[in-house]
Amino acid sequence: MAEAVLVHATAEVLGEKAAWLAQLSNERHASAHTLDAYERDLRQFLVFLTGYHARPAAMEDLVDLGTTELRAFLASRRRDGAGAKTLGRGLAGVRSFVRHLERKGLASAAGAKAMRAPKQPKSLPRPLSVADALSVTEEAGAYAAEPWIAARDTAVLTLLYGCGLRISEALSLPGDALGDPAARSMPVAGKGGKTRLVPLLPAVLVAAAEYRRLCPHPLPANGPLFRGARGGPLRPQIVQRAMALLRGALGLPESATPHALRHSFATHLLSAGGDLRTIQDLLGHASLSTTQNYTAVDAARLLSVYDDTHPRARRRRPVPSQAGIA
Repeated sequence: MAEAVLVHATAEVLGEKAAWLAQLSNERHASAHTLDAYERDLRQFLVFLTGYHARPAAMEDLVDLGTTELRAFLASRRRDGAGAKTLGRGLAGVRSFVRHLERKGLASAAGAKAMRAPKQPKSLPRPLSVADALSVTEEAGAYAAEPWIAARDTAVLTLLYGCGLRISEALSLPGDALGDPAARSMPVAGKGGKTRLVPLLPAVLVAAAEYRRLCPHPLPANGPLFRGARGGPLRPQIVQRAMALLRGALGLPESATPHALRHSFATHLLSAGGDLRTIQDLLGHASLSTTQNYTAVDAARLLSVYDDTHPRARRRRPVPSQAGIA
């Protein structure tokens, strides 16, 4: 017997959902990851409305959506184990869809705008120390099966720490990137298709040149720079696996991930006197408030150094006995 298909919304609502996702992709250049998350969040809300009204969600349920339905939706998701971050993102997806309907004159977004998002717990970046970050880049290829793969892993991890790239940004570089040994900067396509200019350290160029020299696969400009063992695009999971091996070998914590190298890049720049605006530009953050999280990390480090080194901050040690001292 064929399995029944759950209808969680009318054809009209599903049509507007498709139009909304297309607009996010074409006009706002949302990433595939963002589109998947928003689609999933809205689908969960429409499924909730189907159960709430005991029928497929219809346009009439969205015309003047109030905080009552939204609070009930968040409460149901919380009972299912969703955390504050997930709930906040889910509410953002619903708001975006209702604003889409409002722009077309099909609904009012007043209720969705009035709904406050759950308070988000503060999550600070967890960078590596300078010594550990350098150890990662120096030992990156130590456990690779072939010399060219060792050179590749070294180039990727050196790039993440040396330029503060996201792993997706590094693996999206074209085959002709990092090919000029005299280059001092390069453009990087970040989130939302926004391009920024990042400076290139000599160590990054040297590592990239060694990878190019040993790579057995052609690296045309219309293909990816970093390749997997069989010549296809290098997958993030392979880089994460290489980092996991390094964690075990170097005794690093579980928080030492490829993305932690990006955090380390920002934190170490700030510790050395870099200003927030510059670091914001280098990281490609849309909001300065995101970059400001690194000030809390640096402040915590400074306080720790103070507590460990200042004579009046250190725990008082017992005064040695004067007996036997000439």
